[in-house]
Amino acid sequence: MGAIFSLSHGKERFLVFPYEVLALLPEKGKYDEEKLERIMHSLEIDGYFELVYSDRKGEKTYCIHMREAGLAFRRQDIQRKRDLIFRLLLAAVCGLLSAAIGLLLKAILS
Repeated sequence: MGAIFSLSHGKERFLVFPYEVLALLPEKGKYDEEKLERIMHSLEIDGYFELVYSDRKGEKTYCIHMREAGLAFRRQDIQRKRDLIFRLLLAAVCGLLSAAIGLLLKAILS
């Protein structure tokens, strides 16, 4: 969804070619057009956008109309990252606090 959102440039409706989406996906996923079709269909079912397949100058084109979930994707992504950072920091603080209490108890009981 990140690749689609970045290609939208904030627009609600836009055209995109499959090779543009494939260029933005990570190489380690080994994506091809067939796999991309399944992903696009899944995102459409999940309510991120409406997808219409078209032919433009002999090339397959996706006509995408972003829905509410698609337009809110960036905000949700930022919130997800904030939550992850908060949890990691909380775990680190709890670990340090636990170690400090352990050292304190060791010093008291020795």
